[in-house]
Amino acid sequence: MSFKAVIPAAGEGQRLRPHTYAFPKVLLEVAGKPIIGHIMDRLLPARPDEVCVVVGEHGDKIQSYLIEHYDCHFRFVTQDNPKGLGDAVYRAHDFFHGEPVMVLLGDTIVDLEMSELVGKENVIGVKEVDDPQRFGIVELDGEKVQRIAEKPEKPHSNLAVVGVYYFNESEALFGALSHLIEKDRRTRGEYQLTDALQMMVDCGVVIRTRRIEHWLDCGTPEALLATNRYLLGKNCYFKSRKGTVFLEPVYVHDTARIENSVIGPNVSIGANARIHSSVIWDSIVNREALVEHALLEKSLLGEKSVVKGSVQRLNLSSFSRLEMG
Repeated sequence: MSFKAVIPAAGEGQRLRPHTYAFPKVLLEVAGKPIIGHIMDRLLPARPDEVCVVVGEHGDKIQSYLIEHYDCHFRFVTQDNPKGLGDAVYRAHDFFHGEPVMVLLGDTIVDLEMSELVGKENVIGVKEVDDPQRFGIVELDGEKVQRIAEKPEKPHSNLAVVGVYYFNESEALFGALSHLIEKDRRTRGEYQLTDALQMMVDCGVVIRTRRIEHWLDCGTPEALLATNRYLLGKNCYFKSRKGTVFLEPVYVHDTARIENSVIGPNVSIGANARIHSSVIWDSIVNREALVEHALLEKSLLGEKSVVKGSVQRLNLSSFSRLEMG
């Protein structure tokens, strides 16, 4: 069935700083690939007619990556001044003429065949959570969404909206978003997608839910490492190097140079990284990073960062340098 997709990817990624000072959040690598690459890998088998990506600062880098790596009809629209997820999705409205729309958040990987959502029903992905105050929450009437609220103080449900949405007719969605923006209806200072969905429900639009088993958040360093662990467990890749022990699961780019080290488990190493005489586990080492004589766990090393000496846990941005005596 024909449909178009929207990927809001303009978020600043404040919780992932310092890494997002140099790169947009969706281009941070996990399990050997940028976050948005994992999203595209799950979207493209559903055969969208077009993918509209909403970008902010460093949007040119997102555009370059997607055009280079994916054979797809892309459109890019800029959200210069982020005003919430509802505003981000609405930026794509000019490219729609009533056809179905799928919305996939750019900082969330939903491990699902997206073709399963494409059909006649309006559907949003949900998952039971222990801390519903942190999320958009839905209340159901049977199988239908009755209420949806953004981060309620006293939630009446633990079903969180997990960042994947499909609407059979985009007119209802963009109409609700347009009303919010025209009337300047904000929640916590932003135009919320959840408010638009509640407006649709109030107007009689039937929205159903799809339970999502694997919802992979990439919004914090801890979440990024947890997502790295999960994805590596499904797709381990490396080639043996003389003098180095690999403890699976790991991902090691073919161009990475590793000598006299122990790597893994749960480690991703990017292109042209260099690692000498080190032990690394549960970490992400990005492209062209240099690690020498180090002991690292639960660490994020940015592109072209340098670590020399024995340390334990690091969150080091791109182009940074740390040497221990």
